Amino acid sequence: MFGKFQQSQLRIEVEASASLIRDSLMRPANLKKWLPSGNFVTTMPEELQPGFEFIRSLGLISIHHKVDVVNSSSLRLLLSQGIDGFHEWYWGEGWVQSRLEGVTVLPLSLGQTLSLLSLRQFLTSEKKPN
Repeated sequence: MFGKFQQSQLRIEVEASASLIRDSLMRPANLKKWLPSGNFVTTMPEELQPGFEFIRSLGLISIHHKVDVVNSSSLRLLLSQGIDGFHEWYWGEGWVQSRLEGVTVLPLSLGQTLSLLSLRQFLTSEKKPN
């Protein structure tokens, strides 16, 4: 793999419940609404499950994702092709954290920051009134 090893970990506060955050990350129909760029090349299930594999295209670069771990408060994706590494998501009431490590030519921390800001905006728009 060409590129350099990069790592980034970001945590933000969001005005959203843990279940809304989980649905935004685990349900591909919601992922498509807030991911800032890239298209899913693979047909997606209703909800991500361990072992499921999909490809996301960012222009000329494709990133292969394999769902490694799924539970009520975290998601771990193994990455290959455009990024050789992993992406972990953790969440709780009012916060979400992303940890990304890999070898790539892509600017990981920039993409991660844009994704988290887009997720925050999506969660704000999806939040149900009390």
